[in-house]
Parts: sequence; structure tokens; C-alpha cells
Amino acid sequence: MTKEEAIRYIDNYTWSTMRLGLDRTRELLHRIGDPQKKLKFIHVAGSNGKGSTCAMLDAVLREAGFKTGLYTSPFIQDFCERMQVNGENIPGDVLADITEQVRIEADAMEDHPSQFELVTAIAMQYFLQENCDIVVLEVGLGGLMDSTNAIDAPEVAVITNIGLEHTEYLGNTISEIARNKAGIIKPGCSVVCYDGSSEAVQVVRETCEKCHVPMDKADLSKLKLNSSSLEGQVFSYGEWKNVHQRLLGDYQLRNASVVLETVSVLRQRGWNITDEAVRNGLKNVVWPARMEVMNTAPLFLLDGGHNPQCAGALAESLHTLLPNQKFVFLVGVLADKDYPKIFDEVAPLASHFVCLTPFNERALPGSSLADYLNGRGLPAESADSVADGIRRALELAGEEGSVVSFGSLYLAGAVRTEFHQTYRNWLRHQKIHRRDSLEPEFREEASRKICEQIMASEEYKRANTILLYRAVRGEVSLDVLWEDAKSRGKRCVFPLCVTKTEMEAYDPKGENAWKPGAFHIPEPDPENSMKVSPNEIDLCVCPLTVFDENAMRMGMGAGYYDRFLPKCTRADIVGVAFEAQKAEVLPADPWDRPMDIIYTEKRSYPK
Repeated sequence: MTKEEAIRYIDNYTWSTMRLGLDRTRELLHRIGDPQKKLKFIHVAGSNGKGSTCAMLDAVLREAGFKTGLYTSPFIQDFCERMQVNGENIPGDVLADITEQVRIEADAMEDHPSQFELVTAIAMQYFLQENCDIVVLEVGLGGLMDSTNAIDAPEVAVITNIGLEHTEYLGNTISEIARNKAGIIKPGCSVVCYDGSSEAVQVVRETCEKCHVPMDKADLSKLKLNSSSLEGQVFSYGEWKNVHQRLLGDYQLRNASVVLETVSVLRQRGWNITDEAVRNGLKNVVWPARMEVMNTAPLFLLDGGHNPQCAGALAESLHTLLPNQKFVFLVGVLADKDYPKIFDEVAPLASHFVCLTPFNERALPGSSLADYLNGRGLPAESADSVADGIRRALELAGEEGSVVSFGSLYLAGAVRTEFHQTYRNWLRHQKIHRRDSLEPEFREEASRKICEQIMASEEYKRANTILLYRAVRGEVSLDVLWEDAKSRGKRCVFPLCVTKTEMEAYDPKGENAWKPGAFHIPEPDPENSMKVSPNEIDLCVCPLTVFDENAMRMGMGAGYYDRFLPKCTRADIVGVAFEAQKAEVLPADPWDRPMDIIYTEKRSYPK
């Protein structure tokens, strides 16, 4: 069995066919040896914030030196995210091996386990196989009848914020839903509860009394935000002063208060967790699609919020982090969510909506969502694909604006997958347009200044063979540099595109040694030129489309220079561009390499 075959097998038993109850899970776990009975757990239930709370606890426990398992759902990009050990996803071959073992027992059962029950059993076996010291276990749905509740009493049962959700399964009131989630509380555990609605807290307290277990409640009156920025937040909570929290959003501070209370309870139960581990864990925790900064210019925030409570928390956090700003919202929702209330929360912050269809059978079509929003007098349009939606949102925001994507975790994964390359392409087109719109007189004068900087450099003075290019489409002209090099007896060689992705260097012999090449760039004619080995080149002067402070670069997109420059093992690599082509931060691909130095008409990069 391969990873892909394992996932297909699991997906044959989707959540929509799930029947609540623990009998199948307990039978399946018993058939594979009851791995859960040999593990220790922190069990986390709630309506909102439980995933982030799990991520923080996982990070703190790992910093404290414990081998830590993490079980969450749903995944954002890769199925293997659902079960991690020490921050690493389960390897695909291990998933396949354990799934094969579990399948034998599951297929032998008269009442076949559901998808989530299968995954839970696989995770338990994996965590045992990895000898985890403790597992942070997120409830899938509710608590009482959730598959994860097949465990014995955990070290700590954590109840995060509770709101109205999944009423068809969990109940129609806050109290009913809280009672279901409090079902993870068992005699022998300790309990930490979010400082939420009085009805929910009262239900949790009553359950603790019935089970004769202690309850600690996060006290939000002790929580104080000291500062916040796109790099994170600094807060104080009771005796904890100036704690740095990497995750953004007011609600993440409230989640962090639950984590700090949980740490206190774990210490009381004998777990050695230092203050340093707590601070480092909260400072370094990463949790995708939760107010995640995908880019800063324009700002692009990705959030998996998918219900009115999440939307309210998102709006509150945007008010705090970026007051008095309007946002382009890239959105998609499931049809069975209370999306009118979701958009009640964010409508006052919106300049425009771009609507997509999440990858789920329950999705509301993006076109229907756009029609609904337009009917409310809110400017909205739909996009046919995630990449088109990202591109359109970026266009509407411009380089100085802000985009926020939210509405569904099913959408968040697709946006996260598509964003990097879509943004690079959008940014490239933006900078090409800006470069090409420069006045010819400006380009000529700026090109001269750039050439003069190179000519004054030590790299140029010691170079004998220099790779140049012939400028087109508004690029920096190197004519001044070329003339100077010839006058000094330096050999100038030029690129020739020999395939759709590969280039070589040639020394053209005379004015007749040129021909039109790719993108209408003049290239050497091989019949009238001499091929030059890359290791003969002393200095490469490379055209840029986009660059940043760190001298990272993007070209036109074909990758000619990306593949050729690494071959120039003895050469200094110099990039040239106009200042207008600079980006705040350039997201690099794995094969990208920074220039040794980049010259513009104003200065050189890096400083």
C-alpha cells in the first residue's frame, strides 16, 4: 500500500456517512492492541480555538523536551498534517504501513468504522510506535461521542471557547453543546476551561463536580495586550509578563491564557515544564491559516475562520492590528454555514469581495455568494479558480492595500497551495509594467548611472570575460558598460537561448553575428560566434524583473539565468534593475539564489 492508496481507502468512509458513537472506535482500537491505553494525553474540545490551542501546547511541550504527538483535523494542505510527532508530519510510507495493519481489522468488523474513526486508530498506533511521552489530542466533533473520547482519563481535559455549531448533532443551545463537549471530562483528569459564556462555564463546572475533578478557568481579566504587529504580539497574563506570541489575533491571546493555565496544571501533575520552554514555545509556534501572514506588500492574511464566531474574532483582530483600514476579502463558504451572520461581522471592513467555491460537496458556489453580497449592496465578484481569485484580490488591493482570505478551511488549503506562485507571477507583471512605464529619458540616464557603478567596482576591474545582455522592453541598457569593456580589451560574451529553458554563452564576432532571439532579444548567431564555457566567465551582469533588499531576484520567468548562473563557478554575479522594480520581500523558490550585489540608479543591494 502506498500513501495515496492509504488515503483513498480512508476516504471511502467519509464523514458524511458517520454515525456518532464510540463502539466502533473501541472495537477497532481493541483489535489493534489498544494503543491508546499506553499513551498519555491532553484532550482538547471546543467550538473555536482548539486547533490553535493544541498547536501552542504542542510547541511548549516540545520545547520542554518531551516527545510530543499532535492530532488535529482537518488538514490544510497535506493529509499527513493530521498526525505529527515533534512537529513533523507522519511520513507517507509509515501512514501506508499502519493503514494496511488497521485495514485488516477494520474490514473484518461487521459495522465498518468511519473515516474519522480509522484516522484516529491510525494516529494512536503511530504515536505508540513513536514512543511519544504525551499526545495533544484535538476532538473532531463535539466531545462525548467523538472517536477521540475512546481514551481513558487524560492528564488534562481542555475546553476552549464554545459557540453554536453543528446543532444537528450537538444540541440547539450553548448549554447543550457545552454538555456534549464536557463529555471528555473523566474521573482522574484535571480540567482547564476557557473564560467564555456563563452557561458553558457552568456546565463544565457541574461536570467536573460530578466527576470529582478540579477545574481551573482562564481569567481574561488578567490578560493584557502590550503590543502587536505583523511579527506577533506581546502580552501579560497574571504573573506572566511580556510574553511574545507569534500567532496574530486578539483571540490567540485568549487561547494563550488557556495554554498558560494548562501548563500550570501539568506542573501540578508532575510535568517538568520550565518558564523558558513556555516562552520559546509561544514565540515559535506556527499554525497555518490562522491569521497567517502570507505576504506583507500587499498584506495578504490567510485565516480558516468559518463561522460567525470566527468572523467576529477576525474582525476584532483586524481592528486591533490594522485600525481604520479597509480590506479586500477573498472568501468562500459552505452552504450549510450561517454565512449571512459571517458577513455581518466583516462587511464594515470590506472594500470589495472576491468569491470562490471551496473544494467541498457542501460548498456554496462563488457566483451565488457574489450575487448574495451584491444583493446586500456590497461590491463583490466571483472568480473561476483559486489562482484567478488570488490574482484579482491582489489587483484590487494594489501594492499598498490588504487582502484577507477566510471562510472555510477547505478553501484555506487551496489558497495556501496556490499563493506562492500566483503572487510571484502577479508581482512580476506589476514590476514589468512599472519598469516599462518609465520615461525613456529616465531609463537612459539611470542606465548610465548603473553602468558607472559597475565600472567603478573591483569585480569589474579584475574581470577579463564578462557576460552581458542586449536590453529590450525597458530593461537597464548596458551599452555604456559594453563600450567601456571593449575599450579596455575585456571580452564580452552574451547569452543564447538554445532550448525553452536553457541558455549558453557566446562571443559574437562582428556586427553581423546577431539574430533575433526569445522575447525579441538580440542573441549571438552560433555560426558567427564562439561558444564560451561558463567557468571562463569572471563577471555576470544579470537583468532583473523584481528584486528585494536581500538581493533576491526574479527574471522574466523562463528560468534561463536561474539555470545558467550556478554553472559560472568562478564569476561574480551582479544584478541590475531600476529602483522602481524593487519589492519589499521577494518570495524565493528553492532554486533561486541571491545576487552577489544588485545595482540600481540610486544604490546597491544589499547595503
